[in-house]
Amino acid sequence: MQAVVLAAGKGTRLRPLTEDKPKVLVEVNDKPLIEDVFDNLLEIGVDELIVVVGYMKEKIIERYGDSYEGVPITYTHQREQLGLAHAILQAEPHVEDDFVLMLGDNVFRGNLGDVINRQQEERADAAFLVEEVPYEEASRYGVCDTNEYGEIVEVVEKPDEPPSNLVMTGFYTFTPAIFHACHLVQPSDRGEYELPDAIDLLIQSGRTIDAIRMDGWRVDVGYPEDRDRAAQRLQEMDAPMPAE
Repeated sequence: MQAVVLAAGKGTRLRPLTEDKPKVLVEVNDKPLIEDVFDNLLEIGVDELIVVVGYMKEKIIERYGDSYEGVPITYTHQREQLGLAHAILQAEPHVEDDFVLMLGDNVFRGNLGDVINRQQEERADAAFLVEEVPYEEASRYGVCDTNEYGEIVEVVEKPDEPPSNLVMTGFYTFTPAIFHACHLVQPSDRGEYELPDAIDLLIQSGRTIDAIRMDGWRVDVGYPEDRDRAAQRLQEMDAPMPAE
């Protein structure tokens, strides 16, 4: 399976960590964020990486070249950061079939393989890893509403009044139908082409999207304190168990 990794962002909220590098090369425990993403993807069987680059793209390309641990990398350039739906479209010429989409600035330790398995059942047109957050935090994310079968029936980007506390995590699988939906999306109030709007178009067209609840944890590294929190979680995982 191919994976599209979104790695074009500047990371302005991560400054000063991003003054001399793109966001995805910020290190957590001496490993760049994007490298942690690559390792997760290889672990679940991805055999081709398509990396959407933009800000300081040459630093990513120089570091990783045309492969990572033997898995080929194709780079595609997002000239302007106009939202996730716009970023995904930059990968369209390189995607052949169902694919994984993963944000390049998240640290995951969880059941990513369950999402791949659900996609390969061919019942779902897409599957997302989702997690529950406190209701007061849900408005920071893309919020999902589901039916009794665990299918996503609505996605709202950063709503003032969230319909649920179930949020998207930055790990998805799609069929190529998502590209058609992204082409139809209109700019939001922020002037960006939003991925939840494209997902909503898929739902309206009768596509089935399954929500897979996270078994594990993830940290969205948006601020310097998030990097510290991710590092602490990883260190806790690596700490030896106390002797009984």
